[in-house]
Amino acid sequence: MLKSRSFVKKTKRGAVVKVVREHYLRDDVWTGWQGEKRVSCADPFVENVAARKSTLCPFKHLLVPDTNVVLHQIDVLEFHGIAGLILLQTVLEEVKHRNLPVYKRIREQLDDQNRCFYVLSNEHHKDMYVEREKDESANDRNDRAIRVATAWCAHKFADYKVVLLTNDNANKEKASLAGLLTFTMRQYVESLSDYPELVDKLSQAEEGNTKVYMYTHRAEYLQSFLFQRDGDSEKVFPEYLSSARLHAGIKSGKLVQGTYQAKRNNYLEGFMLAQDSDRQPILIQGRQNINRAVHDDIVAIEMLPENEWSYSSDIVFREDVEDAEPGEDDLETAIAGKGKNALSKTKEREPSGKVVGIIKRNWRPYCGILLPALTKHTISRIFVPAEKRVPRIRITTRQGTTLDGQRIVVSIDEWSRSSKYPQGHFVKALGPVGDKDAENEVLLLEHEIPHQQFSENVLKDLPSMPWSISAEERQKRVDLRDVCVCSVDPPGCTDIDDALHCRQLSNGNFEVGVHIADVTHFIRPGSPLDKEAINRGTTVYLVDRRIDMVPELLSSNLCSLRANEERLAMSCIWEMNEGTILQTKFHKTVIKSKAALTYEEAQLRIDDKSKVDEVTEALRLLNSLAKALRQKRLENGALVLASPEVRFDFGDESHDPINLDSKEMRETNHLVEEFMLLANISVATKIHNDFPDCAVLRRHQQPPLGKFDSLLRAAQLKGIRLEVDNGKALAQSLAKAELPDDPYFNTLLRILSTRCMMQALYFCSGTEPEENFYHYGLAASIYTHFTSPIRRYPDIMVHRLLAVAISADTTHPDMLVSRKVQELCNHFNHRHRMAQLAGRASVQLHTQIFFKGKVVCVEGYITSVQRNAISILIPRYGLETSLFLRDDEKKSVFTFNEQVPSQTAGSVRLTVFGKVKVRLQVEKRELRPDKLKVELVWPQVAGFNEGVSSPKNESKRKRKKVALD
Repeated sequence: MLKSRSFVKKTKRGAVVKVVREHYLRDDVWTGWQGEKRVSCADPFVENVAARKSTLCPFKHLLVPDTNVVLHQIDVLEFHGIAGLILLQTVLEEVKHRNLPVYKRIREQLDDQNRCFYVLSNEHHKDMYVEREKDESANDRNDRAIRVATAWCAHKFADYKVVLLTNDNANKEKASLAGLLTFTMRQYVESLSDYPELVDKLSQAEEGNTKVYMYTHRAEYLQSFLFQRDGDSEKVFPEYLSSARLHAGIKSGKLVQGTYQAKRNNYLEGFMLAQDSDRQPILIQGRQNINRAVHDDIVAIEMLPENEWSYSSDIVFREDVEDAEPGEDDLETAIAGKGKNALSKTKEREPSGKVVGIIKRNWRPYCGILLPALTKHTISRIFVPAEKRVPRIRITTRQGTTLDGQRIVVSIDEWSRSSKYPQGHFVKALGPVGDKDAENEVLLLEHEIPHQQFSENVLKDLPSMPWSISAEERQKRVDLRDVCVCSVDPPGCTDIDDALHCRQLSNGNFEVGVHIADVTHFIRPGSPLDKEAINRGTTVYLVDRRIDMVPELLSSNLCSLRANEERLAMSCIWEMNEGTILQTKFHKTVIKSKAALTYEEAQLRIDDKSKVDEVTEALRLLNSLAKALRQKRLENGALVLASPEVRFDFGDESHDPINLDSKEMRETNHLVEEFMLLANISVATKIHNDFPDCAVLRRHQQPPLGKFDSLLRAAQLKGIRLEVDNGKALAQSLAKAELPDDPYFNTLLRILSTRCMMQALYFCSGTEPEENFYHYGLAASIYTHFTSPIRRYPDIMVHRLLAVAISADTTHPDMLVSRKVQELCNHFNHRHRMAQLAGRASVQLHTQIFFKGKVVCVEGYITSVQRNAISILIPRYGLETSLFLRDDEKKSVFTFNEQVPSQTAGSVRLTVFGKVKVRLQVEKRELRPDKLKVELVWPQVAGFNEGVSSPKNESKRKRKKVALD
């Protein structure tokens, strides 16, 4: 049966067009449900459905959830105790349209045969399809389609009762009138006697704003007055504007739309990054102005009058989880401009605003811990997220004693005006606080790192083993197996994606080749393997593990340029003399590396004059050419910056770090770096010339001069004058910035200069003018990433473009559409940033593990001075930590000078670049994460004890009760 479906839509140019589509209906659509066929008693469907024990449904039954149940109760539906679920096409399409991540999560459940989740294509079945009636909303039509499909299932599967799950009262009432068996999700979950803990996973987002508390104990009854007194009887926050007023305000320019970004060290302050990239970030400060916005939400803000604009604060919040609101009074007092803690009056006021509406919530599951309960029987608990930019969350759980001292995951359901905290629900437990596996899981989840095992569907795309290069493939490539190619990598590296060769030509010039693993030979566009690599975006390197972008068969074997094994490569080959490129060629090649060396091994070969073998001589030539290239690059204004990197040594049995040391840089590190940079620049030029509108490039903007202000003031105190007008001036002044009595000063200055930089970004060449292609840090007019396709997906895109440019391959049509390329670049920018942060978090975790049971006195350098704390970098351990200078009663022997900035106590003055000596030890805390305790040893300051608080105030802190919202 054929039906026509028509609708009107508005095009990007504003035209209104009518679209007519054919819709086919059949009477033989397979339901996908095994109950249609005769099944044995051993069938997993029969076993799982029979195993469910529900007091409401003491019979064999199937479940049909509506759209909102799937959207809001996905954590419940993923629970193993829920089985025998029929997912209607109507529901899946609506879920996909409204929330793609939830759609992907519910689709993943279909792959688990034991779950018995089935898709019913009701929209293409003539007995279940319903037409939209006149004056009927799309939502009402879908609800009716769900009821019709449920009734059909109830008739079709007579051996089973069919239960409609809906939290919509109107839909539930209509279903009951139609004779359908229907329950709310809460009613059904509470009836599952075998899974009482499942109630904690219920989202309250659909259950109305009326708060219902079950006072099973007198303590909870008393606690209800705390809730009410704390704000439930009053409106804590301003009301949001209606959708119509929001859209009208944004359209007229009275309101500004953008993404809210909370500060990492101060959750009561943040900025809104407007969608108009030319607009300066807008400061949002204080609980009332933030108005329930959570980090990464898309919000609408109203600009405050200029006389109400404020200043960014210099306050760092403590991370002590026993405090109800650590550091909140510091900022609220500062905002009010009271006392010596008032905000800066010397800084330039920043454009400020207040949130008046939420365009889109970007909430996700959050990891963290529960605060200690007020009483033994308390079921309302406060959850402290590991992400300091997210507010605390109130949840209801009957598993409190079990979850105390555990790392858990919580999702936010709602945030009403009358509640100081958002309301959420428990999702799952990860393990004990401090357990390395649990803490690793936390940092992966918090940084949104896909770390699940590769699915069978993805693994099917891998070549079968044993694998070898076919004769047909050899004919398409340049054979370089006789060339002396070698690789130089860090120790323990198994994903070797780059190798080099160098030989002198008869004309006296040099032939240099960079050979990169041809990953695109194994990953075809649009395949499941390709889609998974896109999703992951990058390989993530943690201290104790590596999370690959592609399966290990490729990353550590077939695509790894291992010694003495034939491998497929994409090669960039130059003819050059000392530092000058004369000719550049690109080929798909077959290579056979002669040696896979570490940086140290390669350096030893170069330095050992007795070694004259082919590999060593090639390394010496490469090293000589690399020095010339580096010198030329630095003369052009390339920056040499620094970061505090460390290397861990692990015990054989415990797998815990037993030694921690800073990484050593050798000439061979620079050797590899120079030729990788040169290859990236050469490939960027080639693909942009051939594809000017869709080349994948990487740019690095020059930072605004204001970003250097605090660094310039601090350097001046040391008698150093930095020039920051352009990259070349900065590079030259950094090279001259030396202190004879402090050899580490220049390195520290470069580290702090790095923090003034903008983030480098992937972009599509068709979306930016050519003047924006410039890479500030490298002083390169054009740049891309080509040299690491095993661990970065943008490199794969670049390889595909290069292959088309040299007529060696074809690529997916989407690669030639700039809008789609830019969407992918945005995704990879996010993945790259999250991978960086996850790596740093892993270093911090293992540093803390290293310090367990140790008390270490070590020298450090002050890297920043805030109103209530100083940040200290400890080069020996690559560690940066905060030392708080004010106690709980807001008293301090130190006086803050924001113009320098500095902290002064008597004759002691703490400024950036100043040396200090601190004592480090790990403080063990019950039911909470261990804390790295920092104490000031030198300089000695009278009246300053342990850098934070007196014993009297410390005991007061421990006695402090948490006031629940």
